[in-house]
Amino acid sequence: MSTPKRVAVIGVGSMGSQAMWRLAARGAEVIGYDRYAPGHDRGAAGGESRIFRAVHLGEPAYIPLLRLADQLWERLQRETGCSLRRRSGCLVMGEATSPSMRLLLSSSATHRLDHEVLDREELARRYPQHRLPEGHTAVLDRMGSIIRPEASVQAAAGRAEQLGARLHRYTMVRSVAPAASGGVDIVTDHGTDHVDAAVVTAGPWVNTLLPDLPRTVDIRRLISSWHLPTRHDWFAGGAPAFVRSTPHDCYGLPSPDGISVKLGLSLARYLPVPDPERLDRTVRPAELDTFRELIGELMPDLNPDPIRLSVYMEGYTESGNPLVGHLPGEDDIIVMAGFSGSGFKLSPAMGELAADLALNGTTNHSVGFLAPAISSFPKQKSGAPS
Repeated sequence: MSTPKRVAVIGVGSMGSQAMWRLAARGAEVIGYDRYAPGHDRGAAGGESRIFRAVHLGEPAYIPLLRLADQLWERLQRETGCSLRRRSGCLVMGEATSPSMRLLLSSSATHRLDHEVLDREELARRYPQHRLPEGHTAVLDRMGSIIRPEASVQAAAGRAEQLGARLHRYTMVRSVAPAASGGVDIVTDHGTDHVDAAVVTAGPWVNTLLPDLPRTVDIRRLISSWHLPTRHDWFAGGAPAFVRSTPHDCYGLPSPDGISVKLGLSLARYLPVPDPERLDRTVRPAELDTFRELIGELMPDLNPDPIRLSVYMEGYTESGNPLVGHLPGEDDIIVMAGFSGSGFKLSPAMGELAADLALNGTTNHSVGFLAPAISSFPKQKSGAPS
């Protein structure tokens, strides 16, 4: 009987928790490290809700990965007995002639995704809480869901531990370096662990942990804002999650308790974060102006004054595509970083890819366009996270 491969996962958040689960499920000896603990609010997996959608505003190569993620979300719920997402549907709205919306419609038809195109009149009839400007269209993604991010991270990490993984909470990793004898050395304040392979899913701290990464990940500060409806029927029609592409570039989700609506903006409106350890969590009144403008134009039945504000961090790449694959020149170090606001829905699929790469050195899934060494992939037009 062969000895299980020993794999470290550095950063047990959106991607790292799923990587631990999939590695442990496949028989690896898994060791996880997190400077806080799964479900913390210092990265991107916060705010009680995130969007899963099958229709995609960017590169169609993501669609097979979204199908894989959809299957694994269901599997994680079955294995843990936790309710992690709700099929709400998702509205995607934007200029009908924009490249991103045209690509979405084309790829949705080609891949036979379960969707419906709504014109202004039909949207107003079924979802009167939304306003659609002249020349815009809406697509209802019937596979769309609302995911509970903190619960999902804790569920995946907990399931990994049930399967035999070990998790070092509140443990800062100082370095991840190839060992002279092969494998990887993980250095913490408590000593050095030697593993066969390492999966680095360090979120906002990736630039510090992997300074030789060929593509810099731009760390940005994002704001989530919760608003009460001024009309009791705002949640009529099931209140699907929604994404608006250019020129509005925003997104929103009804809160799990059905009381408020969470809104977020696009990369263009996020401030850079020079040091993840010194995130400015104070939201100033001027930072709410864009929320007010969008509510007034597109969602006038929401109160523009928020009842709650939260600040998080996300990593963005120049192309808008994450870095997924082996660190260039290092066969035993896998990096997953820079998901550019669109990664959470894909996280179980990313966990499966991490397991493939760590255990087999390769994967049968088509993800070459995400390789960390690639720097020229076309930039996506929409910056609205989901």
